[in-house]
Amino acid sequence: MITDLALLRLMQLISPSLPIGAFTYSQGIEWCVEAGWLNDADRLEQWLSDLLQTSMQDLEIPVLLRMMQAWSDDDTASLQRWSELIMASRETSELRMEEKNRAYALFRLLSSLDIAEITHYESLIKSSQAAGYSFASVAWDIPPHQACLGFVWSWLENLVIATVKLVPLGQTDGQKILMHLSSQVDEVLERAAQLTDDEVGCSSPALAIASAQHETQYTRLFRS
Repeated sequence: MITDLALLRLMQLISPSLPIGAFTYSQGIEWCVEAGWLNDADRLEQWLSDLLQTSMQDLEIPVLLRMMQAWSDDDTASLQRWSELIMASRETSELRMEEKNRAYALFRLLSSLDIAEITHYESLIKSSQAAGYSFASVAWDIPPHQACLGFVWSWLENLVIATVKLVPLGQTDGQKILMHLSSQVDEVLERAAQLTDDEVGCSSPALAIASAQHETQYTRLFRS
């Protein structure tokens, strides 16, 4: 069971107002809109559903679960290994830079909140956003399932908000997409929790293409 305080800490950790710049990234969606790949609510929902059932299910969530366990066990070797897998899975320079920038910003934030022993793990926390998020989740006694729920929700909400601005879509369309996709999350988390170490990982070619094209897009509102 999650305590009230841990729930509040989770809400703080996933809030759009968290000063790590999550709102400045579209993860290639900005180029997808310009190219005509995503120009209505149905296409956006399908795009995010595909990523939810691949990238989130087969990479992000399994790694997050393993990192939380590694923090609990003080297993720095495992933490380093899973962070390296996350970075190796970022298929463009923009996606790698986003991961690093968010990690550095999260470390600065957590340092300012005086979490015990954080400076001892500075290099690990700066190695990936997942490392910092999992560290904070363990430090604040947020259970793994709720931490993963929050992580997925933050990702979904950020990208829906970005696309609502870019297409543009109505706010109601965005809320409908979040309603539909949130109903898939429990099943995604259940599948992710069942993966063995050898099964963790995925490739998202369309995302990689969109991100690579965004690197040289003529005008941009977002950093990736």
